[in-house]
Amino acid sequence: MEWKQVEENWVLTPAKPKGVIHFLGGAFFAAAPHVAYGRVLEQLAKNDYAIVATPFLNNTFDHRQIAREVNTSFRKVRSKLFLDYFPVFGMGHSMGCKIHLLINSLYKPTRAGNIYIAYNNYSADRSIPFFKELAGTIPEMSSMEFTPTPKETEQLVTASYQTANNLLVKFVDDSIDEISTLSQLLTQKFPKTVSLQTLEGTHLTSMGIDMKWQAGSSFSAIDAIAQWIKQEMHKNNQSLELVLLAWLAKQAP
Repeated sequence: MEWKQVEENWVLTPAKPKGVIHFLGGAFFAAAPHVAYGRVLEQLAKNDYAIVATPFLNNTFDHRQIAREVNTSFRKVRSKLFLDYFPVFGMGHSMGCKIHLLINSLYKPTRAGNIYIAYNNYSADRSIPFFKELAGTIPEMSSMEFTPTPKETEQLVTASYQTANNLLVKFVDDSIDEISTLSQLLTQKFPKTVSLQTLEGTHLTSMGIDMKWQAGSSFSAIDAIAQWIKQEMHKNNQSLELVLLAWLAKQAP
């Protein structure tokens, strides 16, 4: 099974899919989700879930625009590949979670469930590197903010989000996610169908980039550390994959 590009989306299609996973990556990795998150997505595909990974560029403060373009792109590829009759699960990492929340709240697509991994909904001054320094030299930047703002996003979810089945994944060593806040919002709306899982790992654990490390002629302490990091990353990825597959199996119609 190989990645194919269809209608600007990256797609994996098993012979007999039992569902479709629409994946959106985080801000700095969303442009190439099939590469940055390849390991996890390919494991889900091996378990008979069709994968549609929609790339997007984080080059605008208007997140509504990104949500609109991503939703349109997904609908095109879903129809072209005749996947309309399979249950669809949204799945996002970091900023990709916010885009899924906006899509579900603004366009109300039919979803069997959504998966939110290491959700991030920070303001522009916390999300953009050197924002405060740039605002000091470009005064206009000081008033710039994402649309919708973090608070507006929460209000939109409270008022319009309708997907009842949700899996939220938080990592122990992740200081920049806001899964706890999202859990509170969704649990208030759907007290019996929101699942929160806390796993070992960091904000980047869901990324599937395989660390290629070639040890030198004499095995050094650095080689040992690199091998340990690789093993730990893969171990945490495998834990994530098991949690995802177990939850997905429970949502099967």
